[in-house]
This record gives sequence, C-alpha cells and structure tokens, in this order.
Amino acid sequence: MKTDQLLTRRRALIAGAVAVGAAGTAGVLAAGQGEGPVRPAAPGPGAQAHRPLKPSAYRLQPLTGHGTPRTGPGRTPVRREPLLRLTGRGRVMVLTFDDGPDPRYTPDILDTLAKYDARAMFFVCGEMAVGNQDLLTRMADEGHVVGNHTWSHPLLTRLTRRRIRSEMERTSDVIEEGWGERPRWFRAPYGAWNRAAFQVGAELGMEPLAWTVDTLDWTTPGTGTIVERVEDGAGPGVVVLSHDAGGNRSQSVRALRSYLPQLLDAGYHITVPRRWHA
Repeated sequence: MKTDQLLTRRRALIAGAVAVGAAGTAGVLAAGQGEGPVRPAAPGPGAQAHRPLKPSAYRLQPLTGHGTPRTGPGRTPVRREPLLRLTGRGRVMVLTFDDGPDPRYTPDILDTLAKYDARAMFFVCGEMAVGNQDLLTRMADEGHVVGNHTWSHPLLTRLTRRRIRSEMERTSDVIEEGWGERPRWFRAPYGAWNRAAFQVGAELGMEPLAWTVDTLDWTTPGTGTIVERVEDGAGPGVVVLSHDAGGNRSQSVRALRSYLPQLLDAGYHITVPRRWHA
C-alpha cells in the first residue's frame, strides 16, 4: 500500500479524536496566568474519585466545548501562557504521557487504555519516536492524540529560536510519518516555556498544553503514591501528567491499571481535547 494511502487511512481513523484548526480551542481549554516561563498551577482540591458512581455511557466522547463553533480560516494564536485544563460541562479529565514512545512501557499503557476503551494524549520526543513509529501507528489506530515534546527534551529557555524550531519541526515530521497527521499540540520539556517557544509552536500550527495534576512519577515514589495523587487531584477539567519513558516507568504502568478503572467508575469522562476545523 502506498504511503499516501496509509496516511489517508490513519487520518480517517483519528479524525474523531482530533479536529484540525485553532479557532475553537479557547472554548475547550483554559490557560494559566502570567508571562514568560510558566509553571503549571497547583491543582485545586477537585472532586474526589474515591466514591464509586454509576459509570457514564458517554465517558469516552472527545470534549468539543459548547455553543456554535467559530468557522472560517484561522491562524493558531500566539499565547502568553500554556493551556492548563479543560473547560466545559461534566466530569471530564485528560490523561497525558510524556517522553516516549518506549517499547518497554508504552505498549503496556496502550493495552490498559484499550482494555477500558479510553483515549489519552502522548507527547512524544522525536529521538524516541523515530525508531518506534509502529507505536505511533498504533496510537493512531486506537484513537489517541499525539503531541510534540521536542526532539531531544532540551530546556527551551536556553535555546535559540532557530534551535527551538529545529527541535519542534523535526519531531512534527516524524509524528506525521508514523501517526498520519502533523501534531496540533506541543508541550515544553520541564514545563519551561518562553515567548520564542509559544511563537514557534504557533507558527507550526500547535497549541501549548501543560497540566493540572503532576503525578511526579519520574521520581518513582511508588505505585500507591502515584494512584493517590491522581485520585486526590481528580476533578472536572483536570489534565494529568504521567510518563511512559525517560526512565523506569513500571510504577506508572501499574498505577494506570489501578486509577483508570476507579476514575471511570467514579463517573469521569476520560477524553482528549478536540480542535475545530478552521
């Protein structure tokens, strides 16, 4: 099968998870405050996930915002801070995984998501993705969203604008080849953003997404601690940060197996953000 036919197939498979264009994004995600490098805000108390509620039959629908979407051609806005959380109605949450894909851990995470028919966002590094494009293809086939996490995970605030563009552009090329679309979301390594990163990301058609709850799983605090952090931070609009690469992520894999069904049983919609067609 020719490459263009493969890309067409993958585009069709992920069309329900990601809608291209920036016009309606502001109605789906909320940004933080301040200028310059921005760290995600600490999560509010949120609704606890411990109390079992009746699961929702619609918990897997992509959140699209409310009201009539704006139409017409639009350019991705240059933001002054990253988007931190979903807005809208209902108990919606987004699970995100950084630094992969890693063949040691990413398949297990995908298996757990598939078991519960849940979708997530994967912010991949180009140097990891280039040798694991089969995992990007699987993400496309299973409806997950893939975002840009730069090529080599550098501190962007210490790079020139030209280097930032190279890090992002090379990664977008690899994502397009394996996932079937150029990414519409990016995340700065270490949560270190600056004006140049926002500008380059916008020029490449990407919105900056941070997080609301940091599991700090990269510190390997223990599976139970990771689960507790997700459950304690659970609430409407929350974006959870975990990792599927960058070290030993076996705790992250086990934690997902525990907290994902608990969130679903508590009535949360595990979803991915959608961007309206321009």
